[in-house]
Amino acid sequence: MDATELRRDFGGAIVTEGDGRYEEARSIFNSMIDRRPALIAQCESAEDVAAALAFARPNELEVAIRGGGHSVTGASLTDGGLVVDMRRMNSVSVDAAARTATVQGGAVWGDFDRATQPHGLMSTGGRVSTTGVAGLTLGGGSGWLERKFGFACDSLESVDLVTADGRPVTASESENPELFWALHGGGGNFGVATELVFRLQPLPVVTFALLLWPAADGPEVSRRYRDLMDGGAPEELGGAFAYITGPPEEFVPEHLRGELVSGLVLVYAGGEGEAREAIAPILELEPAGLPPTEMPYAEIQCAIDDPPGYRNYWSAEHLASLPDEALEIFCRRAGDMVVPSPSQHILFPWGGAATAGAGDWPLPHREANWVAHPLGLWEDPDDDERAIAWARGLCAALRPYSTGSVYLNFDSESEDHVEAGFGRENYARLAAVKADYDPDDVFHLHHDIKPLQPV
Repeated sequence: MDATELRRDFGGAIVTEGDGRYEEARSIFNSMIDRRPALIAQCESAEDVAAALAFARPNELEVAIRGGGHSVTGASLTDGGLVVDMRRMNSVSVDAAARTATVQGGAVWGDFDRATQPHGLMSTGGRVSTTGVAGLTLGGGSGWLERKFGFACDSLESVDLVTADGRPVTASESENPELFWALHGGGGNFGVATELVFRLQPLPVVTFALLLWPAADGPEVSRRYRDLMDGGAPEELGGAFAYITGPPEEFVPEHLRGELVSGLVLVYAGGEGEAREAIAPILELEPAGLPPTEMPYAEIQCAIDDPPGYRNYWSAEHLASLPDEALEIFCRRAGDMVVPSPSQHILFPWGGAATAGAGDWPLPHREANWVAHPLGLWEDPDDDERAIAWARGLCAALRPYSTGSVYLNFDSESEDHVEAGFGRENYARLAAVKADYDPDDVFHLHHDIKPLQPV
């Protein structure tokens, strides 16, 4: 394809097949996805984004938006189409006095956290530092301290977009408020986010722990954790119970390395003393691993980054409650996971600010008290069937306890669950917004909301 016209006024770089940079430029987090775009437009400005979109339309090129590249469904790539690659637009500026951060659309959470950390400020981000800020936030934005500070989208002040027809649009509570509502969960359906402004929260000290036990202790540990979190644990206490492969770290006993283990990730918005008091019932179970330790928030945010280059399949079941029989199912199903691998058989506690915002935005899954989240990462294609069956099997087994809602950022099959992700009324409202800003459904690769058709 002749991209001469696009290159003429383009400030960034245009990468095509045959260029030495092409293979790196098209690689994304999920190695199961192998798509070959015709063009990758590495944008350096909103004007570049508009130029790329203007080139795509007359050439009938499908458009993908690539930020961090962590879309498990591969929405960051397209076969034979055009990728709007935002990675060069990754600056983060902090106004410490106003407690705001202005973030370009290609930044990842590592960029964000390293910029806010020196000021003792933060906002809820993802649990992996290489995840894109825009993609995670516009899809909702679950993170370690959501029980205290809410989802990432709850901290949005404004979003600048370039729409499918190249228009720059700003959305905030006072400017295009219906679009602003839609961007709290509606994802990349309405345009390419070139800049986001976040409110920041002070967090002078935070405590992290990774506590480990043999897998056989999982039922007892998980019950103790369930009772702690359901029994009025402070909102400052975030984290998860999980089955994982014991990592090859010095703080992990040798007999647990490379084996299926049960564990707790604990992130506390406060000092070590407060954290230890909050998890005293857990510490009575004499865990191994990394004990509660005060650490910089930015360091915690990348402490258990998922490694790139693995095959990925994720799912989730949102639970209204977690009775003993559901917990027993969760623990038993951990044995189906591929081990050794970076896969995680996770149980997240919600409540607090995570649940308090359930009615504000098109995110009905936030009503859940617990989330079972099989996060599959494995290397051998021969394990594909087993890994996918594990994730689907866990969710199916827990469905009797489910709220029926879906957090689309967690779901490998989210394209089949879009309406369930938003709820029927929210979906209809989102479809109306879609009709205003993307009536031709140009942005359809990620949780596609079909534009409302006139009656």
